[in-house]
Amino acid sequence: MYLEQQLNQLKQLPRPVYGQAEALPNIALGYKHSHPWIQFSYASRGVLDVLTADGRYIAPPQRAVWIPARVEHQVRCSGQTQIRSLYIEQSALATAMTQSCVVQVSPLLRELIHAFSQFDSCYPEQGSQARLVQVLLDQLEQAPLTDSILPLPQDERALVIAQHLQNQPDCTQTLAQWAAELGVVAKTLSRIFTQQTGLTFRLWRQRLRILSALPMLEQQQSVTDVAIACGYDSVSAFIHAFSQHFHCTPGEFFN
Repeated sequence: MYLEQQLNQLKQLPRPVYGQAEALPNIALGYKHSHPWIQFSYASRGVLDVLTADGRYIAPPQRAVWIPARVEHQVRCSGQTQIRSLYIEQSALATAMTQSCVVQVSPLLRELIHAFSQFDSCYPEQGSQARLVQVLLDQLEQAPLTDSILPLPQDERALVIAQHLQNQPDCTQTLAQWAAELGVVAKTLSRIFTQQTGLTFRLWRQRLRILSALPMLEQQQSVTDVAIACGYDSVSAFIHAFSQHFHCTPGEFFN
């Protein structure tokens, strides 16, 4: 039985922190869903792609996604992805979780998540396992934020552009060309992207392309093929953009 089915049968979590290892195939879950608990989703292998009304939250194995309680979301993942999701009562955290975000997963946090995934769902509330859970919670709350987030505009015209580019990141159509196609002034579209995503259209598209590269790189596709698929004119331009965003080369990132 999938964890999702088990969760649907629960009226409350058996412990303030609940979870287990779960393998998911390379498919997009065809429905939006939410949980009455906070979710911390981490992929020890593969790349998570979590979609909410506000944006996409993309997490390779060095990162993870926080999803607040009752926030509708869809989860997509690359082939052979190994997910370890934690479900957490708000009362177990010192800070209220109100906004989806992507955080860095340290080697210590990774090992704590792995160890916890081996626990029985009704692990003892006293003793060594309970102490490990407390350390796990401390590390979860201390995990630093990252910018592996693609904020999405809410304006219907800008959202048409955003959706097209997500499906086709190598598209080279300019904002002026989009404006002509949609019957709107280019400056209006530019202002919408800046106001609703916090990024200029140029920076938004650059972030989209970099984040779109992660699943392909994790699957060990060649840097040349990834650069072309993401719309870069040259491998050097792709590596430069990637290094600016992640402060390391594609090869270094996945090593």
